[in-house]
Amino acid sequence: MKKINLEEKFALIAETWSPRILAELNGQQVKIAKLHGEFVWHAHEREDELFLVIQGELRILFRDGEVTLRPGEICVVPRGIEHKPIADAEVQVLLLEPSSTLNTGTAGGPRTVGSPEWI
Repeated sequence: MKKINLEEKFALIAETWSPRILAELNGQQVKIAKLHGEFVWHAHEREDELFLVIQGELRILFRDGEVTLRPGEICVVPRGIEHKPIADAEVQVLLLEPSSTLNTGTAGGPRTVGSPEWI
């Protein structure tokens, strides 16, 4: 067993919207990512997705509203719910989701990270 220092791991990431895997448990992956700008509208047909903001402020748009997350706040996006994350300035997030989850869900496209790297 080993500990994971989030600050050290975030310092290793230069790219935005490119999640990295920290750990796995019970078929779930713990990922971190830096976000900046707007992502694509997407949904995950079979997977729920948990966002935990570590640093910065993240808005998640939904077709019927939005949620703003600040450090220490969590939002679980249920499977099938279309959403669009937006980070006006750089945000550090921790994600918890099934290992089958693609970052762009059903939208696909050039921002899809098919096999996230371990960090």
